Amino acid sequence: MTTLKSVARFGGAAAIAATVAATSIANPAAAADRVRWQMAMSFPSTLKALADTAPWVAEQIHTMSGGTMTLQVFEPGTLVKGTEVFDAVSQGKIDSGYVWAGYEFGKLPVSPLFGGQPFGLTPWQMSAFMLEKGGQEMMEEIYAPHNIMPIFCGVVSAEAAGWFSFPLEGLDEVDGLRIRFAGMGGQVLQKMGAEVTVLPASELFEALEKGVIDATEFSMPTVDEQLGFYKVVKYYHLPGWHQQSTSQYLYVNLDKWNGLDETQQGILRTACTAGVAKSMARAEGLQGAVLNKFTDELGVEAVTLPDEILRELKITTDEVMAEYSEKDADFARVWEAMTAFQDENRQWAEKGYLPAGWMSRVDGE
Repeated sequence: MTTLKSVARFGGAAAIAATVAATSIANPAAAADRVRWQMAMSFPSTLKALADTAPWVAEQIHTMSGGTMTLQVFEPGTLVKGTEVFDAVSQGKIDSGYVWAGYEFGKLPVSPLFGGQPFGLTPWQMSAFMLEKGGQEMMEEIYAPHNIMPIFCGVVSAEAAGWFSFPLEGLDEVDGLRIRFAGMGGQVLQKMGAEVTVLPASELFEALEKGVIDATEFSMPTVDEQLGFYKVVKYYHLPGWHQQSTSQYLYVNLDKWNGLDETQQGILRTACTAGVAKSMARAEGLQGAVLNKFTDELGVEAVTLPDEILRELKITTDEVMAEYSEKDADFARVWEAMTAFQDENRQWAEKGYLPAGWMSRVDGE
């Protein structure tokens, strides 16, 4: 066999180039099968558990493909803003993105349901819905007209209900509350009389510090710690009624997806399924220690929302969901499918596991 070394001896660089070109012609798949994509992020990959799954998934794709598939991670703002990933992937400006479903709410009202629902599915229930109960297929069908292939690629723990400058004790304190709140939960609070605003993460600390807002929600304890909210307000409210899980997706431009062979598509799907397990484990593995640090070392009070407030939030949530279901057929069928699964799973969820707080009560006896 003629080697590059022997060719170089007799013909130099030009001969090497000719030999490489001849090899590519003889085996055209060698060049065509290689995938080199950009992957834009909707959140910085430095945010623990929320976004650091994306680089890990990219590594698995590279390894499983034997180095023939590379998804280069780009932080928010490098290629496009985090809120613009959907449009950029749809239009083919970038190949793919790792995102929370919901920023495209204006074009797809159903999208926040896939990202996280008020009084909705836990991480393990969301995984079951997407991977075993038809959620993935429904999402693919809904996103196809927008030239996007969405792949369920991560799910993390419940968010907190928010950081407050005072403990929320009654319904009267919700009316007029100045709060930063995203997603469907913000719609619920607004309907209950709160003054809801959506500010980017970079502006939240200062807004709390200067009293521009009374409260903010953002994410899980690990992420909230990195953003430093505990330095200016001390009342951390739980549970995360508005998002019992937060789901992330690999959005792939549909033309790019259709250009892959079955093996390559299988690698992306498999890496993302692994990403679901990885993100769920990482999120659950980290939150307890950080919440303990908040309460034991940093002077934060973990406040459980009163039942009176939770009941009213649930009633209002049902009203908001009914309103959106009337306006949008996709929203209606996805919400119906999610709630049907939640109802089907309820007896198992309530009786198959120890009740919340049971271990603490027994250990305290």
